[in-house]
Amino acid sequence: MRTAQSNLRDRLKLKHLAEQRQLAQKHPHALKFLADKAISLGKIRDHSARMLAAGALAGTLSLSSPSARNLTPQLPPPVFEKLISEGVVLPEDPQQFLQDQLAKILPDKIQPLDRETEKSIGLLLERLTGIRARATLEGEHLNTTYGKIGAEQHLRRFPGDTLNQHSEPLSEGMAPGRGAWGYFSYSKPQLTPDLVEKEKWYAVVQTLYLSDWQKRLPYLREWYKYRKVMIVNTDNGRAVVAAIADSGPAAWTGKHFGGSPEVMNELGGLRYKKGPVILFFVDDPENQVPLGPVDYNRIKKPAIAEQA
Repeated sequence: MRTAQSNLRDRLKLKHLAEQRQLAQKHPHALKFLADKAISLGKIRDHSARMLAAGALAGTLSLSSPSARNLTPQLPPPVFEKLISEGVVLPEDPQQFLQDQLAKILPDKIQPLDRETEKSIGLLLERLTGIRARATLEGEHLNTTYGKIGAEQHLRRFPGDTLNQHSEPLSEGMAPGRGAWGYFSYSKPQLTPDLVEKEKWYAVVQTLYLSDWQKRLPYLREWYKYRKVMIVNTDNGRAVVAAIADSGPAAWTGKHFGGSPEVMNELGGLRYKKGPVILFFVDDPENQVPLGPVDYNRIKKPAIAEQA
């Protein structure tokens, strides 16, 4: 015996088919439009849900009131991940867009960020720069990813290295000792172009304050050596990919990270000595991401992806 529920389902199905026929008769142009967009009439509700998700993200990103700045994260990760997978149009000025969104996402005071905020920022960086930047990589995480960076001196790349042997050295001078990982090479003839770039674009992070640094020293020492990071000046959106080559700064300095003269110059100019930054690991197992300034103009802007 058919139940009342089954009868109701059949009636609804017949009604649905009748409405489709009526639409085709009265509005053939609308049906053609949906077909051209590869949108199934039966799945129009799913498509609407995606449009609503896009609208939700747009509304979130447009928040600019002072009270909105204290809400973290500003980018709901599930919505943002969904839009990344389906495609969105990049803004005309990604650097300015990043600067504006960081102003909304980040707390008013420099402090460690919660994991959801870090995830949102990582997705934002990847979408706007094409570089996979992660707060946590292979289970490793710094004590903070949001802090102040300070200017560092050039590092000695090999025994006997002097400042005038560096190409166009900036004014910070040469550090009196070696970096935390020692010389970059044992001699000048062994100094490869790759090592020259690592010293030129080097970063300093506080590995010495990691809670498990001493317990896992052999592993962590190798893991952090020349590890690529993306550093973003939160005040202007300028970004640099650097290689970790020293440990510090000391906590009493009030700084959390350090950057080579070239890194600091690219982040804020020759007079830039200290400021707030985001520092994330670069997920680059194939070593495809070059060190140096991030060029937003190289990122291809995809069209909106049509979904059925």
